[in-house]
Amino acid sequence: MTAESTTYTSRLRLPNRATPYVFALYMATIMAFLMCLVITLAEFGLDEHYLENVMNAYRVAMPSAFVCVLVVRPMVARLVAWTVHAR
Repeated sequence: MTAESTTYTSRLRLPNRATPYVFALYMATIMAFLMCLVITLAEFGLDEHYLENVMNAYRVAMPSAFVCVLVVRPMVARLVAWTVHAR
């Protein structure tokens, strides 16, 4: 990596205080999409409208998942700290 590309990459990063929101966005995006794929397949089967049905479900699931991750994340972090030994 050159000095120029390193400088460019560092400009694209968000500040550290955005971490919980970025985490929630990535987690919600991935989990909501995977769940929509599985639930749509289980509910309607694999047909010619499968991806359309998945995307319709995703439009509702993604914002819901984002809010849920933001709300639940602090509680999960406390549960993990309570369950796992610190170093």
